[in-house]
Amino acid sequence: MEHPKVAVIVLNWNGLDDTVECLESLRKISYPNYAIVVVDNGSEGDDVRVLKEKFGDYVHIVENERNYGFAEGNNIGIRYALNALKPAYLLLLNNDMVVAPDFVEELVRVAESDTGIGILGPRSYWYGPKGMDNNVYSAGARIRWWHPHLYAIIVEKSGDHLEPQGVRAVDWVSGAAMMLKRCVIEELSLLNPRYFFGNEDVEYCLRARKSGFKVVNVPAAKVWHKIGRSRKKLAISVDYIVKQIVNHYRLIYRNFPISVFIYHVFLSPVFLISPMYHYMLRYGIRERLSVLQL
Repeated sequence: MEHPKVAVIVLNWNGLDDTVECLESLRKISYPNYAIVVVDNGSEGDDVRVLKEKFGDYVHIVENERNYGFAEGNNIGIRYALNALKPAYLLLLNNDMVVAPDFVEELVRVAESDTGIGILGPRSYWYGPKGMDNNVYSAGARIRWWHPHLYAIIVEKSGDHLEPQGVRAVDWVSGAAMMLKRCVIEELSLLNPRYFFGNEDVEYCLRARKSGFKVVNVPAAKVWHKIGRSRKKLAISVDYIVKQIVNHYRLIYRNFPISVFIYHVFLSPVFLISPMYHYMLRYGIRERLSVLQL
């Protein structure tokens, strides 16, 4: 097997401990031809200094002056990697991931086996309170036009059918761990920065599939994900919730038939109630009502 170059892009934002653990796991991977780009997205502490001291030349560090969000933060890393490293593959990896030693090798093996494959994702396990376990969190994701939850992860069950090569075609894979062939980026360009955080991965996979690329999940490639770490660091506010709602309907309007968009507009009460309820529950109903001026 040949070993085309892989650029791994890790986005850090006030997550030094998680980033260190992620990079330490990457140090143990078996794949021989890769480079790491850490994009610091305007962290408030001394994350950059610590990462430089701890990892030295093992990582390329790009330091942003502010938080550009998930999409544009990764775009900055992609641009740097394409210009400086000339990779055949770009692997977006959340800093709250821990990876198996052979996960890059498994992704590249599948990618090289089929020229039609454009985007790949590993099988994601929960990283729980006791560390890494064997409970599958995600085996790719699917689109359900007429379901209130339009885009949902696939929870793998025992006995699920896999293709002979151990590969499952899916509608989209999470940007938390998403490998892109360089030719996909050259054809589609970068992630849509208007989403800031969330939905950019769904749209990118939809665009790739419309352009004829396959999107697949590779069960043999394993990662462990500390689910929700990035969202917990965000300042949850009414403004944040509104932006998430706008992103949801922007995705539908841009990528689905108008009938699907209208249907989901009618479903908006169902979609809106859950985030508002959890927000009120977490931060106090009386204080939130005063902010909303209700």
